[in-house]
Amino acid sequence: MTAALTSRRAALITIGGTTVAVCLTACGASGSGDSAASSGPVSIPTSDVPVGSGRIVGRYVVTQATAGTFAAFSYLCTHQNLPVQQVTDAAIVCGRHGSTFSLADGSVLTGPAAQPLAKATVTVNGDTLTIG
Repeated sequence: MTAALTSRRAALITIGGTTVAVCLTACGASGSGDSAASSGPVSIPTSDVPVGSGRIVGRYVVTQATAGTFAAFSYLCTHQNLPVQQVTDAAIVCGRHGSTFSLADGSVLTGPAAQPLAKATVTVNGDTLTIG
């Protein structure tokens, strides 16, 4: 009976240790990816940002609410600091709790978020946008 308990205990310790190692590795990888993505500007073609909508690029949301008018914001929803999931032809959408933000200025359209998305710098150089 003691051998069976020791065996079971060893298996549980191994499984627990492996789970912790996997979680730490995933968190570390995500953290370094976020740092790397925020360490420099991001460039994309202007044609990649649809008029009346936008797209998520790295750690930013880039929009073109009206033709030729580009804006950029942090992709982190101000409600709980989690990434927004999509950009529609109506709004920037955080699907976690339903907050939506204006394509033009990042202001809150519907909560629970109470603060606008943080603005980022977007520069147009010919057919290229540089954000950051």
